[in-house]
Amino acid sequence: MQTPLQITFRDMESSASVEADIREKAGKLEQFYDQIISCRVTIEAPHGHHHQGKLYQVGIDLGVPGEVLVVSHEHHHYDHAHEDAYVAVRDAFDAMKRQLEDYVRMRRGKVKRHERPDAGT
Repeated sequence: MQTPLQITFRDMESSASVEADIREKAGKLEQFYDQIISCRVTIEAPHGHHHQGKLYQVGIDLGVPGEVLVVSHEHHHYDHAHEDAYVAVRDAFDAMKRQLEDYVRMRRGKVKRHERPDAGT
């Protein structure tokens, strides 16, 4: 990564173990695609009127050449599996990995089309 991984905890205490989990998962993304420019991760336990536990939300902004891939798990607001911060982090990184796979596939596809000068004939 060209810029260091940024991890922000909002409305909750920072956690060394959650941070280590995030760093491990970000490292795996970088192993998959070594041209990642930046990665910002936000994990928050929003205030609210939930009768059950806190529902963690994880957002990831991943800078890659020409784009920023974004995962925002606000739509999982009522997913009670996300009462566990580690599950919320896992789900967000799984979604980011799928986006990154699509991005890499698209980039490789474009490269192949440009390499073939006879593609339009």
